[in-house]
Amino acid sequence: MNVDAPSSVPASAIRDAIAALKQVLGDKGWLEEPTDTLKYRTDWRGGSVGEALLVARPDSTAQVSDVVRICHGAGIAVTAQGGNTGLVLGSIPTEPVPSVVVSLERMTRIRSLDADNFALVAEAGCVIQTLQQAAAEVGRLYPLSLASEGSSTVGGTLSTNAGGNNTIKFGNAREQVLGLEVVLPDGTVFDGLNTLRKNNTGYDLKHLFIGAEGTLGIITAAAMRLMPGPKKRETAMLSVPNPEAAQVLLSRARELSGDTVIAFELMPRRCIDLAMEYIEGIVDPIATPSPWYVLMEMATSSEIDDLRAKLEAIFGEAMERELVTDGVIAESETQRAQIWRIREEQAEAGRRAGSAISCDVSVPVSRVAEFLARAKEMCERELEGVVLNTFGHMGDGNIHYGIRKPDAMSVEAWAQRKGDMSDKISALCAEFGGSFSAEHGIGGLKRDDFRRYTPQSRVDLMQAIKAAIDPDGVMNPGKIF
Repeated sequence: MNVDAPSSVPASAIRDAIAALKQVLGDKGWLEEPTDTLKYRTDWRGGSVGEALLVARPDSTAQVSDVVRICHGAGIAVTAQGGNTGLVLGSIPTEPVPSVVVSLERMTRIRSLDADNFALVAEAGCVIQTLQQAAAEVGRLYPLSLASEGSSTVGGTLSTNAGGNNTIKFGNAREQVLGLEVVLPDGTVFDGLNTLRKNNTGYDLKHLFIGAEGTLGIITAAAMRLMPGPKKRETAMLSVPNPEAAQVLLSRARELSGDTVIAFELMPRRCIDLAMEYIEGIVDPIATPSPWYVLMEMATSSEIDDLRAKLEAIFGEAMERELVTDGVIAESETQRAQIWRIREEQAEAGRRAGSAISCDVSVPVSRVAEFLARAKEMCERELEGVVLNTFGHMGDGNIHYGIRKPDAMSVEAWAQRKGDMSDKISALCAEFGGSFSAEHGIGGLKRDDFRRYTPQSRVDLMQAIKAAIDPDGVMNPGKIF
């Protein structure tokens, strides 16, 4: 960004602030050349590029505090960034104001790990996979699991309240948090780090920052709960005739397994075809094609729990009731990874295929099948020859609703219908008592839906909180509101 560009902030103040930032951060703590900052200014899908005066790369909470304090004093906006794997333009600067990106990628330390207390404290830039591995080394489980866990970070997943594959059993990112450390808009450090399970001392302020998408402050560290490490795990890919059968199967699997189901993913045949077409190494796990599939995983921390027997009993009953027509149970970790890869590569396969709308929606678990039927009927009525790829976390009601351009439709005509179709899916979700954003957040992309479907009393309260904590609006402007 040109420092001399028109702005309410004087150019001299910007120059002084940039010089101060460089001094605070040291030679390795900042990037300024456009070619160096490009990846920090580009959203994951590659369709939007923002502008930034500087990319700050602090290596401590103290440095984050100094950076935010300097920016606040100069009236420069701050956008915090973790792994930049978000899908709603939440982690790049999007507004035409002087901005600095604060990347937490150098703050990767695990400050403490107490296996007996089932807790750890990690910095915001710690990659989720690294955190999972550290927990596993002491026989514990960090239960948040996502397709992007090799690049998404603690701070990013908490700022967006990420969901992922294991929500059915362990809840979203919010449920994993015991305490937070946050740098507030004026540079003050909120010290809320603790690993207590019971601490009934007034407002539980950590929840203000979880899911706030960096609009109230920058999460710099988090105290996270851990679970007993799984001793046994069973994974199966099951062919089902339709979502209605999958919904019945979900209830029975939870009952028969003693609620040891940790993931229950629903996928149409299109998912497997798309993955095999665009992702190298994907293989079809079941010889006979099916219109729908369920990827189900069970896990237990008990060494004496016969998980395989439970899975076989579920499989057998489901076959008898014609809820399942075929299936395969993973016999090795390699086979398990191959099965999961089909699901985890859907976002990348969809990105490579292009020409699609991807809606992140949720409805009550009991109404997923009904919603899919209504949505399919609506899409086929609106777009002749439409191709649908609707998959996701059936176990928690979250469906990623993909609508692909009909082959006969021109690119220009499709461009005119994309927004309209996305709106129709959001409206249908509202009719079902669902959400237009299940786990991706609001960012800069879904602000209109937020206004349209959120009760005014909730909007007013959120804006009052924003005004109280960030009265100058310097934290990630243009997001949510």
